[in-house]
Amino acid sequence: MKQKLKTHKATAKRISVTGSGKFMRRKVAISHLRRRKSSNLIRSEDKKFQLATADTRRLKRLLPYAF
Repeated sequence: MKQKLKTHKATAKRISVTGSGKFMRRKVAISHLRRRKSSNLIRSEDKKFQLATADTRRLKRLLPYAF
């Protein structure tokens, strides 16, 4: 019998998967030195962005049941 694959919990908390299978992530350095940054920049960093397609193969191993 084949073993179950474990989900990498740290990755699961940081990355969400859309219905079409894209990996979405938050931008880095959101809370660090936030007062200096413009409000326009802060609003854009609060949104989720698509992860690079080169990382999808590695992430499919870390999140085996995300699809």
